[in-house]
Amino acid sequence: MNKVILMGRLTRDPEVRYSAGENALAIARYTLAVDRRFRREEATADFINCVSFGKTAEFAERYFHKGIRITVCGRIQTGSYTNREGQKVYTTEVVVEEQEFAESRAANQQYMAENVPQMQQPAEMPTPSAASADGFMNIPDGIDEELPFS
Repeated sequence: MNKVILMGRLTRDPEVRYSAGENALAIARYTLAVDRRFRREEATADFINCVSFGKTAEFAERYFHKGIRITVCGRIQTGSYTNREGQKVYTTEVVVEEQEFAESRAANQQYMAENVPQMQQPAEMPTPSAASADGFMNIPDGIDEELPFS
């Protein structure tokens, strides 16, 4: 029997891609930081790579984000490939069959407030209700410098 149950926090937002073809399939990849049960002076965790497909991947894309605590059930899958340097690389990941939230939204927000540094907010952001007569939001002057792309 190949069955894995893990509970941990996402180390980053899920990376979601779609397969090519007429019936594109969503594929989500993310890493779970899973605390070890024994306690030492330092907190220790294992970082487990996970992959999900289809509706499960779409759910991850929509609702999961860095720092959220989730529970996954699935199976371990191993594989290998040869990298560009000609070395054989072995992989191990959990193929997710089920996933769910492991804490409430309020508990997650509290964790994020205590443990994740706040991102710098621009000095003044327009509110969604600040729309012009044509229904589009007014863009403040000087916002071009804050965009991560050009």
